[in-house]
Amino acid sequence: MAIGIKDVARAAGVAPSTVSRALGTGPVSADVRRRVQEAVAATGYRPNMSARRLRSQRSMTVGLVVADIRNPFFTQLSRAVEDAAYRAGMRVFLCNTDEDPTREAMYLDLMADERVSGLILAPTRALKSQALAGFQVPVVLVDRPLPGGRRDAVVLDNRGATAMLVDHLVASGRSRIAGLFGATSATGIERRDAFQAQMQAHGLAPVIAMAPPSLDAGRAALADLMAGADPQAMILSNGLFVGAALRHARETGLSVPRDIALAGFDDEPWTSLVEPGITVIRQPVEAFGREAMQMLLARIANPDLPTRSVVLSGELVARGSTA
Repeated sequence: MAIGIKDVARAAGVAPSTVSRALGTGPVSADVRRRVQEAVAATGYRPNMSARRLRSQRSMTVGLVVADIRNPFFTQLSRAVEDAAYRAGMRVFLCNTDEDPTREAMYLDLMADERVSGLILAPTRALKSQALAGFQVPVVLVDRPLPGGRRDAVVLDNRGATAMLVDHLVASGRSRIAGLFGATSATGIERRDAFQAQMQAHGLAPVIAMAPPSLDAGRAALADLMAGADPQAMILSNGLFVGAALRHARETGLSVPRDIALAGFDDEPWTSLVEPGITVIRQPVEAFGREAMQMLLARIANPDLPTRSVVLSGELVARGSTA
C-alpha cells in the first residue's frame, strides 16, 4: 500500500497542507518541521518530486555551480552551502565547470531545464552579465562578482586581504616579493591588482605571474618565476598554488623561509601541519555558504528586493613560512 502525505499528516498530528509546507520552505515552526521529518522517516513516505515540480514549477533544489571542485576553497564552500540548504529544507544540485566557459554554459542550461529554485554561482572569467539576463530564477554570485553589480553577491575583501600579506612580508624585511595569481577568475585578477598597488605603495617593484589554477600549471609558472626574478618571498593567490610552491621549494632544495618566504590564501588543514607552517589568509568559508544561501532564499521569497553585495573579511594567520 502506497504511503501518502495524509499518512504523514496523521503520524505528525498536523494537516496535510502543513506537511507540504514543512517538506518545502514554507512557514512552519522548527518543532513542526521536526515532527514532520520524524513522521516521514517512520512511515517511509517518499515525496513525488516530479509531480511536485510540475505543480509548482519549482524543484525545491538549489543549483550550485563551482569553478573547480579540486580547489579546497570550493570543496569547503560546497559543504557550507549544502549544510545551509539542508537546514532550509532544500537540496543541492552540484556542477563543476573546471573553469571552462563551454561547460559553464551547458550547466546553466541544465539548471534552467531542471527548474531549480535558485542558483549559487562562482562564474568563470569569461561569463558576462548578459548571459544571465534570460535566466528565470534568482542567482547569487559567490567568491566572484560580475561587472555591473546587478546580481546579489558574496565576496571576499580581496584588496584588503592581499594588502595584509604584502605588509606582513615587507615588515619581515623582504623587498623582492613576487606573486602568482589565477588567470581564469575575477578573484585572481583582483588579487593581482591589489598586490601591484600595495607593492607600489611601499615603493617596491612587483613581480607578477599568472597561471590557470592547478598544481601542474602552478609549478611550471613558479619554476619560470624563480629562475627569472630570484624573489625573497612569494604570495600565492589560492591553495593549489600554495601547495605547488611548497613542493617546488622542496624539490629544488630551497629552505623555507630562509631562501624563500611563502604566504597565500586558504587555511587548509595541512598548512598548519607542515614544518614550517604556512602563512595564509583564512577565508570565512562557512560564512560564504551561509550568506549566499540566506540571500538566495530572500530573493526567492521576494524577487524585487534591492541587489545586495556582502563583502567578507579575511584573517591573516602568520606562521613559520614568513618568519
